[in-house]
Amino acid sequence: MTASSLAPVPPEVLADLGRASTATLATQLYRRGIRQPFLVGLSPVGSRFQGFVGVARTMRFIPAREDIDPMDDPYRTGNVLQWEAVERVGPGEVIVVDSRNDITAASAGDMLVTRAMKRGAAAFVTDGAFRDGAALAELGFPVYSRAITATTRPASFHVAELDVPIGCAGVAVYPGDILVGDRDGIIVVPRTLAPEIAGPAAEQEALENYLHSRVQQGEELWGVYPPNEQTLAEYREWRGARDTAAADAPVYGESTSTSVNSMEATR
Repeated sequence: MTASSLAPVPPEVLADLGRASTATLATQLYRRGIRQPFLVGLSPVGSRFQGFVGVARTMRFIPAREDIDPMDDPYRTGNVLQWEAVERVGPGEVIVVDSRNDITAASAGDMLVTRAMKRGAAAFVTDGAFRDGAALAELGFPVYSRAITATTRPASFHVAELDVPIGCAGVAVYPGDILVGDRDGIIVVPRTLAPEIAGPAAEQEALENYLHSRVQQGEELWGVYPPNEQTLAEYREWRGARDTAAADAPVYGESTSTSVNSMEATR
């Protein structure tokens, strides 16, 4: 089963996930038993984008072997799965590479990443390294890796499979999972949990932005974070007074008082 063969994720779910930070999503997943969904050690290449939300398309590397991956021409080894992955990726999808946390060679470079971007991909992610870091930083496209290297992929890696469950930065990623990235990094949202947490995550983000503004103004944590009943009442009053046409996260599911009363101060 590939990401493309699954039923589409409702756009409102993706929109709500995109309103939340990776920290907020981690809290929501923690409350549902997912302890460590963050791709630790991966950083965005460049700063010309704000973040992304997308559906995972996976790629798995194994070590290269000299009799299988000839070294005379790294672009004509016969291992073309990497090119196939880029030419298959669709709008809103994320290429996620299991590079075994190995940065001795690149998972891809400027040409393949640019092609994925032109096909409408949401991001390109590896737990290894990319080539052409300076060029990638200027694309304005979400690219995340552990490092930058000049060494070409066939020096270390053979592309073994596409669209299979992988491990990326120690986190299981299944085709069709939802990846959300921001300036801090990337979190993996299991596809089955995405509709359940999307609304509460957007709601939590709106609340915590309000609470942060109060702490920023010098208020102490007691009663503000986590919020007591008085603070929640003040939040509802403040929110109700805002222009409903503003880019607020809408309230879904539980009422604000119910859902945020149980919020754990885990951020």
